[in-house]
Order: sequence, then C-alpha cells, then structure tokens
Amino acid sequence: MASAWDWDSGEGLLGIDDPADWDAAYERGEPGLGTAAIGLAFNCSLEEASPRIVRAMRLADRGQRGFAFTAAGTAARLNGRLTPELYAALRAEGPGGFAEHPIRDTLTFVPFRDLPPWFRWQAVRNAVLDKVEAWWLRAGHAVEDARTALRRHR
Repeated sequence: MASAWDWDSGEGLLGIDDPADWDAAYERGEPGLGTAAIGLAFNCSLEEASPRIVRAMRLADRGQRGFAFTAAGTAARLNGRLTPELYAALRAEGPGGFAEHPIRDTLTFVPFRDLPPWFRWQAVRNAVLDKVEAWWLRAGHAVEDARTALRRHR
C-alpha cells in the first residue's frame, strides 16, 4: 500500500495505516508527515499513533505541525481519550495557538472524570468564559434594543 502514498503531493496520506512507513518517512525527512499523522490517528491504535503525532507536533514546517495538532484532536474524537504524551504536548502548546481546537476537542470528547487536572481546569475556565461572553452579548443586545426603541419614540 505504500505505493499509494505520495509524500510530495500528500495524495493518499490520510490512508496510511502502518506506523513503520511513517517512521521511515520521518527518517527520510519527507514532507506531509503531519497529514500522515492524521491518517495514523484514523487507522491505527492510539498507542501506535501517539508517539508519531507528538513527533509531528515538533516538525519545522508550520503547516504540517498544524496538521499534527489536528491529528491529536482527531485521536481524542475517535478514542474518547489521549495518551499522557499527547496531553503533555497539548498542554505545552497551550490554548490560543495550534492546540486551541485540539484542546477543545479533548474537552468535548474525553469524559471530564478522565481528564488530567490541567485539562479539567481548562474545562471550567472555558465554561466560565463562555458564560461571561453570553452575558456580555445579551447585555449588548439589550442596550442596542433600548437605543432602537428610543430612536423610534423621538
């Protein structure tokens, strides 16, 4: 099946299902390793994919590094859990960067009771920030509605 994978164009890399092929491509310095990490998340066990996803998160190519973080979010969605190494890599990157969406995926698809402490704190933090944002938007809408009502009565 390795012949179906075109490392230069990225064609077929989402179908990669052999961690040894990913390892060999990593050693050769092939492009598309982040894309292939998503394929590993889809097609391999979490334990097989995890170390390769973590390695891909450290790639020099920003685009491929971003795909590696997408692979972590995909792994959380598919497995309902992550490995300690993936939790650590996401925590090290932190919210606001490449890890923003994978962290939110983790908080959505991993049961709260199974989250490490930092992720639990992020879940609580996000819930509070979401509530404050909702209040702020409602207050803004109320002010706008009051302005509109006052303009109509002039």
